[in-house]
Amino acid sequence: MHSFPFTDALLFAYGEIMQNVREIMNPKVVAIGAADRLLTAEDIMTLGHVRHMPVVQSGRLVGVVSERDLLRASPSCLGSQATEDRRAFLNSVEVGDVMSSPPVLIDIKASVQDAAKLMVANEIGCLPVVGDAGELLGILTETHMLEVLAAHL
Repeated sequence: MHSFPFTDALLFAYGEIMQNVREIMNPKVVAIGAADRLLTAEDIMTLGHVRHMPVVQSGRLVGVVSERDLLRASPSCLGSQATEDRRAFLNSVEVGDVMSSPPVLIDIKASVQDAAKLMVANEIGCLPVVGDAGELLGILTETHMLEVLAAHL
């Protein structure tokens, strides 16, 4: 179990940080299917400037794929031929084969403090935000958390 002395002290010292996840999450989520190819995920991440995407299968949230997952799955890229080989390889692998699953989720009514603790404890950079019925409502990233922190320092 991780200790959170800095996070706790900061969040309690600045009472206004005690917002809920709804206030700081991004409601515009780009999700990808578990059967989609890693090449598609990489292209979406690059074009959309996102580092994490929720993964859905049959309309249900089943995981998260990150840039780190893509890098771990990719062969090394040295030279122009290697780039083509890498893209061909990424096109042969499904997102579901490399995603983090099951996803670590956060309820839309949860506090920012709870979200921070969950991210630290699980060593993750994002949390899909869900409603009461488990529906995907947004995404909360480490960047959102840092923006809140910076605004209150």
